[in-house]
Amino acid sequence: MNKKLIGKRLINLRGQTSREEVASSVDISVSALQMYENAQRIPRDEIKCRLADYYKISVQELFFNDKQHEVCGDKNSA
Repeated sequence: MNKKLIGKRLINLRGQTSREEVASSVDISVSALQMYENAQRIPRDEIKCRLADYYKISVQELFFNDKQHEVCGDKNSA
């Protein structure tokens, strides 16, 4: 799991929505969300699920799909 990539995804998904609104919606503190976005921490599994649900994407897409996996997938499809 790439903390920096996850942080960037979370920031991009949040867009113009405030951290306060996202944190409240997924029942976490603003400081926890900030740490996830700043690549200081990885959320525990329960929170991963709540964030993915909030953003209407899969946990896999949000937390586990990275360039390394995409490259491996490209090699297999060639």
